[in-house]
Amino acid sequence: QVQLVESGGGLVQAGGSLRLSCTASRSMFSINYMGWYRQAPGKQRELVATITSGGTTNYADSVKGRFTISGDNAKNTVYLQMNSLKPDDTAVYYCKLVRNWRDYWGQGTQVTVSS
Repeated sequence: QVQLVESGGGLVQAGGSLRLSCTASRSMFSINYMGWYRQAPGKQRELVATITSGGTTNYADSVKGRFTISGDNAKNTVYLQMNSLKPDDTAVYYCKLVRNWRDYWGQGTQVTVSS
């Protein structure tokens, strides 16, 4: 079993920045990947960014060039640096870890971007 704890959400004005953190209760060694997803009110959960244990990253087109995902294996933590935030980025952001192709989710952290 793996527990994920997210932090770093909050309220920010458009154009601002936030950094989300997700710390896993177990080592990230040998994971398939970790990632960030988000869900806005009335919408389906969508992928934001993922990173493999080898450091390969993948981003949704809507965040490319603005968001950066990174990992710190020593701290069992994955980060999402979000710059140039837009009101459309408002959502609950969830951390996901995949190990042995089993999914583990965090509880979510709210990000609200005001115009």
